[in-house]
Amino acid sequence: MRSAVTISLVPEARGGPFVYWDDLATGCREAVARGFDAVEVFPPSADAIDPTELRTLLDDNGLSLAAVGTGAGWVKHKLSLTSPDAAIRDKAVAFVRSIMDLAAKFDAPAIIGSMQGRWGDGVTKPEALRFLGHALFKLDTHASDLGTTLLYEPLNRYETNLINTLGDAVTLLTGIGVENVKILADLYHMNIEEPNLADAIRSAGSRIGHVHFADSNRCAAGFGHTDFLPVAAALVEIGYAGYLSAEILPLPDSDTAARQTMDMFRRIVG
Repeated sequence: MRSAVTISLVPEARGGPFVYWDDLATGCREAVARGFDAVEVFPPSADAIDPTELRTLLDDNGLSLAAVGTGAGWVKHKLSLTSPDAAIRDKAVAFVRSIMDLAAKFDAPAIIGSMQGRWGDGVTKPEALRFLGHALFKLDTHASDLGTTLLYEPLNRYETNLINTLGDAVTLLTGIGVENVKILADLYHMNIEEPNLADAIRSAGSRIGHVHFADSNRCAAGFGHTDFLPVAAALVEIGYAGYLSAEILPLPDSDTAARQTMDMFRRIVG
């Protein structure tokens, strides 16, 4: 397993669970200084990042790109894959595709989290699930064309009322028959929704394609009450060899959060 840390370039997301903010170059320098293998980037849009500049920053710092987030699609542009408005749903799919295109240049996946939306306000739960499944099916085809994967993230009940557990995500993805969509297991969301984190990981098995490495309070691993040893053992058991990525609150500050994350990472991974 490898380590990654988040960099947000979205001003509208300020206050959210990202270790570094605003400046991609500074974030990359800080990431390598703290010992991370990769960065996970959240841009305001695909065209906000110059791929040549990003490639130079990654190469100069000896980093990989772990994933690219689509959260700005909702936070900044108010796009949702389950909107009652078909035109907005189409724009949401196009936004995700553009992020996938960017990420694929670096052999990295894109992430769907908040853009999945929720049911209500004129959309029933069956309708919302149908919209979401249809979007994921189309995006699965695009992932296949790119030779990459797409990450789908179950969120806790306070952020969506659609899919909250890894088991629910497995049921959704199996039902629509996608092959290139993997599950992002976020330990913070799981702490709220799963009776047992390790058991949920074992049950999802090879469906897991990425892990957000966060404690129970969304702070750095070790600053809450999550027991990470069973989690690490379960990930080893399913043969997970991807990233543990720190999508966490930068508390008490970014540097302390990064150092604590790497300390816990080394303790449980070696």
